[in-house]
Amino acid sequence: MAKRARTDGETRSLSREAVLRFLAENPGRATKRDLAKAFGVKGDERYVLKDILADLQSEGLLEGGRKSYRRPGELPTVGVLEIRARDADGGLLADPTGWDEDERGPRPRFALRGASSGPAVGIGDRVLAELTYEGDAGPSAKVIRKLERRTARAIGIFRKTPGGGGRVEPVERRQLEYMIPPGATRDAEDGDLVEVEPAEHQRRGLPTGSIADVIGSMATERAISTIALHAHSIPHVFPQAVMAEAERAGSATMEDRDDWRDLALVTIDPRDAKDHDDAVHAKPDEDPANPGGHIVTVAIADVSWYVRPGTKLDAEARLRGNSVYFPDRVVPMLPERISNDLCSLREGVDRPALAVRMVFDAQGQKRTHTFFRIMMRSHAKLSYEEAQAAIDGRDNGVAPAIVEAVLRPLWAAYGALVSARSDRQPLDLDLPERKILLNGEGQVDRVVVPDRLDAHRLIEEMMIQANVAAAETLERYKQALIYRAHDTPSLAKMESLRDFLRTLDLPLAKSGNLRPAHFNGILKAVRGTEHESLVNEVVLRSQSQANYSPENIGHFGLNLMRYAHFTSPIRRYADLVVHRALVKALRLGAGGMTQVEEEELEKTADEISQAERRAMAAERDTVDRLIAQHLAGRLGEEFEGRITGVTRAGLFVRLPSYGADGFVPISTLGRDYFHYDEAAHTLVGERTRLGYRLGDTVEVKLVEAAPLSGAMRFEMLTEARELPGTTASFHKARPRARRPDRPFRAKNVAGKVRGKR
Repeated sequence: MAKRARTDGETRSLSREAVLRFLAENPGRATKRDLAKAFGVKGDERYVLKDILADLQSEGLLEGGRKSYRRPGELPTVGVLEIRARDADGGLLADPTGWDEDERGPRPRFALRGASSGPAVGIGDRVLAELTYEGDAGPSAKVIRKLERRTARAIGIFRKTPGGGGRVEPVERRQLEYMIPPGATRDAEDGDLVEVEPAEHQRRGLPTGSIADVIGSMATERAISTIALHAHSIPHVFPQAVMAEAERAGSATMEDRDDWRDLALVTIDPRDAKDHDDAVHAKPDEDPANPGGHIVTVAIADVSWYVRPGTKLDAEARLRGNSVYFPDRVVPMLPERISNDLCSLREGVDRPALAVRMVFDAQGQKRTHTFFRIMMRSHAKLSYEEAQAAIDGRDNGVAPAIVEAVLRPLWAAYGALVSARSDRQPLDLDLPERKILLNGEGQVDRVVVPDRLDAHRLIEEMMIQANVAAAETLERYKQALIYRAHDTPSLAKMESLRDFLRTLDLPLAKSGNLRPAHFNGILKAVRGTEHESLVNEVVLRSQSQANYSPENIGHFGLNLMRYAHFTSPIRRYADLVVHRALVKALRLGAGGMTQVEEEELEKTADEISQAERRAMAAERDTVDRLIAQHLAGRLGEEFEGRITGVTRAGLFVRLPSYGADGFVPISTLGRDYFHYDEAAHTLVGERTRLGYRLGDTVEVKLVEAAPLSGAMRFEMLTEARELPGTTASFHKARPRARRPDRPFRAKNVAGKVRGKR
């Protein structure tokens, strides 16, 4: 029985020739379902079509079959692309995955058409797209939909093998090792840092792939942070069009601005800061109705004047989401022409700003606030250390006029704000941050814990108050915005925390009534005791992760009902959005939020939240790799550490002097069989009931270090101890023989264990 298909007015019989002709004329309709529909195939007739397709494939006249069919050598019209770069105008460029150069010729690079109107995509994303191979501007593609990044490129160190080809050693956690066949190395040299495109449809043996890009030698001082940039797909090279747009920017004018250049605003920043996006000023309030009050002014760089919606600068800033900070460099959100020049509040130079003037009473409670668009001039550039030394009366080089007229009023206002903060009781965790100092070769010199000064706290509290004022103003004007949101801890985390605190005889209020003050009471109770660092660590882990959202759920950690990031628009896109919202709501001139932006706030909030998490992961990975590299030459040395993670597989131990973690496998802890007590954060011996607990101070020996993956393995030297108050609520496993120690594999330790912390 012959079936016939009507295509473009022509009726065709279901035959070998008809199928081949249909596929040639309809390359976009090449699935088995398309063929069945075209020829009206139903029921048992499907077997006839199946046999025809099988015959054509066996004779080499047809390819494909999983999802679509095509003639041999025919270029696909729909395919999967991975976005890899930008052109000179900032447009996205993508490479096809699984491209066989022997069969199809050189791999084309497609320019994405209509990327701004389709799904939000960026460098590193994989998309399904309609492909066009010829055109005035070369190959192009139209995005159909964004795909999950299942076969994204990996990064590693290329090692040549005899006979051609090579292998790629992993540098990322959870990454595989790849074999590279001859002809797919792109002339990579032994030891080069490379990107690998995994081969598709790998079924057995080690995965194979081809070198997609040669990044360079691992001997370069920036190699370690470069690994993090590539591993997390962080854009770090500005397109030429973005740079050109930044270079064309000129100085802001006085249009729609108040002249505040005579106000003695000053910047107080880290010593090595290159951009200055906030300045402060304070004076006593002379209003008789507010005795002992203060007027605090916070001025923030007016980035919204230079970075307008719809520009290439804006698109790139949104793609990056925030600046990324490494020990050896900063990957900025904006080009230096904007971030370090036109927007930086330099001493003695006119700069545009958005300013908020806040009036506080003697107890630090805010009475009123008002926003202005101004032209300012910083009267002094101070570091935290200089400002603190000046206010403490130590020799520091700060002009006496600045000390008396500027710093003393600032500290007086800060004293009132401290009182209000104490009443508000935000979460008060004591977790000192460490800073890596590098030598001239880009290697770790030492790790320090910078002093926490009142100067730091002063700026922090004034920025918090400015952020609150921004959120309150925008709500008052019913203007949509992006909040900095921090949800209350989840019920599950609270139950886990409550179980743990019970082992220390510390009570915790019911979840429905929890406020930061409850946690502060617990932290205060253990201050100065052996459990202080342990409890701080566990309380931190019980908290939700902050993010950006157009919906206001408040900020639990700061104990604030309304909070929005306003004070760092040079390095955070969220702050730029808030600036634009203020400009629009208060009618302060050009550069306000557009209707399109307002409609996309939810998507923008999600994208910049992801960018923030991406940056944090890259920064953390870089520190781990730097420390592992620094200690790789000290194998066998003993260190004092603190247990910062307890898992079924073993213990994570942090070296306080370096701020880096290593792993102690459970199989190396001793002759006892250890059980994991999740509630108590312990590993407890089945026979001795001795064990190890989160927060314990221990002695360890460094056994192995893997700089490429940032992992270290320790041997425990401290004997297990009695753990008073343990619940002994073991998660029993079927008894099994102890496995012999196995060679340390960084990817197994870091990927399977560390990723679950």
